[in-house]
Amino acid sequence: MTVGYMQAITERYKSLGYAPYRWFRAEDAPPWQPLSKPLAAARVGMLSTSGAYALGQVAYHYKDDTSIRQIPAGTPDEDLRFSHLTENYLVDPRRDPACIFPLRTLRTLADEGFIGALAEDVFSCMGAVYSQRRVREEMLPAVLASFKAQNIDAALLVPM
Repeated sequence: MTVGYMQAITERYKSLGYAPYRWFRAEDAPPWQPLSKPLAAARVGMLSTSGAYALGQVAYHYKDDTSIRQIPAGTPDEDLRFSHLTENYLVDPRRDPACIFPLRTLRTLADEGFIGALAEDVFSCMGAVYSQRRVREEMLPAVLASFKAQNIDAALLVPM
């Protein structure tokens, strides 16, 4: 089954009372940096835009929720939940969270020595935030500060 994502998101934004979405255009190249150590020695963090949260945490609301969930890296799959503006894309993650929130896989990679260590906490947000300004000014600085607080060497970014 083919899903017309662009049409679906356009209709969803319209139903929420938004003006037509203007896609982000970067003026500068992203500030990527080469990894300063082998991956097997690196501390890895994760950010997923899937709207994941752990059992006991508050779900995301559906209109410009710029909050971030800090999820302990030891959280079992059965304690992961999802809420997102694009609910129709959550069928598979609710069956197997690893398809959009690969926490179990990261733990395995750390256990097998492929990565040096997994951060104590990983992060999730709801990627469907209409305001590019709020993403730039609120979400991204909060995620960066959280990564820095955990001494992350590399981050896995998992878009939904």
